[in-house]
Amino acid sequence: MTVDPAVESMAYSREHADIYDMIHSGRGRDWAAEADSIADIAVAKRPGADSVLDVACGTGEHLRRFRERFTTVAGLELSAGMRELAQRKLPGVTIHAGDMRDFDLGQRFDVVTCMCFSLGYMTSVGQLHEAIASLVRHVNPGGVVIAEPWWFPEKFLDGFVSGAVTHERGHVISRVSHSVREGGRSRMTVRYTVANAQGIRDFTETEIHSLFSREEYLAGFARAGVEAEFQEGGPNGRGMFIGTRG
Repeated sequence: MTVDPAVESMAYSREHADIYDMIHSGRGRDWAAEADSIADIAVAKRPGADSVLDVACGTGEHLRRFRERFTTVAGLELSAGMRELAQRKLPGVTIHAGDMRDFDLGQRFDVVTCMCFSLGYMTSVGQLHEAIASLVRHVNPGGVVIAEPWWFPEKFLDGFVSGAVTHERGHVISRVSHSVREGGRSRMTVRYTVANAQGIRDFTETEIHSLFSREEYLAGFARAGVEAEFQEGGPNGRGMFIGTRG
C-alpha cells in the first residue's frame, strides 16, 4: 500500500521511533500485560477468536504478545521508523504501511485493535468516522473491534505538564511535555534530550489530538454497523470502546 508522503509526515519521526521503546520501558510500561488484557476481552466477546489486526501498531510490542495468543497476526502502521522496528522484532509477521482512514488489506480478522489513542490524531469528526469504518471493514462478522480514545473534552487537563528521565541501554533520555487546549483540540509540545556514548542531542515534537466526545466515537461505531460500549480504565486510563460486528 502506498502512503501519501504528506500524510506520512504527520507520523512519529524516526528520531522518536528510535527511542520509543526505551522511554516506555524506563517508565515501567508492561506491553505484554496490556496485550493479554485486550486479548482476554476479545476472546470473551468472540470465543475461538484466532486472528488479530493491530492498527497503529507502533513498534509491535502488543503484537509480540498477540502472536502468542492468536494464530494469525498482522499490523498496520503509518510511521516508517516504527514499522521498521516492528518488522525487525516480528519476522514473518506482515506490518502493512497505511493510513487508518482508508486502508484496505483485502482480508478480515476476528479481532481488530487500535490502541495508544491513535484515533485522536484524526482532525475532524468525519475523519474519525472514516477511520472507525476502516477498522470495522476488516472485522469478520461476529468479530470484535477494540479502540482506545484520546481524552474526552471534559477529562483533558489544560496546561498539564509531565516529565521523566529514563536510563536504558546505555542511554539517558529526558522527556518533558506541556499540553494546552486549542478549541476542540489539544496541542502537546514534547522536548527530548538524548545522551549516549556518541554525545547529546535534543529535538522537539508537537502532537495534536482532537478532543472528540464519547458520543462522537459511539456515533462512528453505530454508522459502521457496530453497537459499541465504553469501558472505563484501560491500559492508559482513558478507557476503551469495545464492539462486536453483526
